[in-house]
Amino acid sequence: MFETIAIDELLPGMFVNQVLKQTGTLKIKTQGLVKSEKSIALLKSKGILELEIDLSRSKISEDEAKEESVKENKVKKRQPDSQTFDRASNLYQQAKEIQKDYQMMVQTGQRIDLEPLRDMSLDIIDSVFENSNALCCLSLIKNADEYLLEHSLNCSILMAVFAKHLGFDKELIEELSLAGLLMDTGMATLPSDILSKAGPLTKQERSIVNTHVDIGLEIIEQSDETSDNIMNVVASHHERLDGSGYPEGKSNDEISIYGRMAAIVDTYDALTSNRPYRSALNPTAALKQLLSQYTGKLDQSLVQQFIKCLGVHPVGSLVKTTSGKLAIVVTANKEDPLKPKIMTFYHIKSAAFSETKMVDLKHIDEEIESSVRPEEFKLNLNKFFRDVFLGAL
Repeated sequence: MFETIAIDELLPGMFVNQVLKQTGTLKIKTQGLVKSEKSIALLKSKGILELEIDLSRSKISEDEAKEESVKENKVKKRQPDSQTFDRASNLYQQAKEIQKDYQMMVQTGQRIDLEPLRDMSLDIIDSVFENSNALCCLSLIKNADEYLLEHSLNCSILMAVFAKHLGFDKELIEELSLAGLLMDTGMATLPSDILSKAGPLTKQERSIVNTHVDIGLEIIEQSDETSDNIMNVVASHHERLDGSGYPEGKSNDEISIYGRMAAIVDTYDALTSNRPYRSALNPTAALKQLLSQYTGKLDQSLVQQFIKCLGVHPVGSLVKTTSGKLAIVVTANKEDPLKPKIMTFYHIKSAAFSETKMVDLKHIDEEIESSVRPEEFKLNLNKFFRDVFLGAL
């Protein structure tokens, strides 16, 4: 007896007859008994959405399957978003410390050890598969004094989320996540006065900054923990399709899909960060700029996929509603990207904080009027995130 189920309904003991629906271009032919939760996670990582199971060959009856499904739902209800965000927040802080130690190794000329970074990237992957919203949201809580540290970590998170969206297998996602952590290794060796300069860089200073790619490659090559894909990402994240990038001025097909992804992720996180020479863009404005100002430089088909991945209003974005309130985007709506779930917290007219309230825009007659920057309302959004937003989930 065959039955069609969603991947979230798959349980250990079920016999998979065939894959019916999946994302990504890699076709997976899977038939056999599901032995563990790890097997299910692997199928999810490959972008599988829907399967056909053979109940006659399964080691779990239809009634048992329904009973287990009910238990799973109860467990999920006992694991609210707040717990997921707490775990992700702890991971983010631990990751910053590990990344700080790595940068210190680089700055002091020690032989690098990538094992702690690899272990950390595996934890990032696990968190992304549990709830990618949590880490994506945390990646928007910026500290200008820790840009290099946070930028590497954010690129790792975004590479993992993007690769998962594209349907890559988990092993490749792990490589790309680690590559995100390592992309700017060479930056840690550059003069701090250049990195923190408020005005435009001179031609000579720009040349010095551009050396960070080759320096990083030389440092990473010391380790046995690297791979061709990781080296490719580090080498290519500043290359551009029109040949205007560096260090080699590669163009079009000379740049791998992984290098193209890294260029998008690197640019997006830089645009949404405060820099000495400019203020951060809000996430929606940054996504628009990837489309409008990087035509010919970034792979626009991948940019479109990146926007689908994050949503028109990415999780963690500050938005203004048509009812005159400020809100944080909590959950994206894949079916209708313009109607995510939000948390309102501020009345614009009275310029006062209000009681936080979860609002699912798909169920009410209210819309997002625009994305805004916290500076427009003199808000310390980072403090709000930590003190109110995460605690209210």
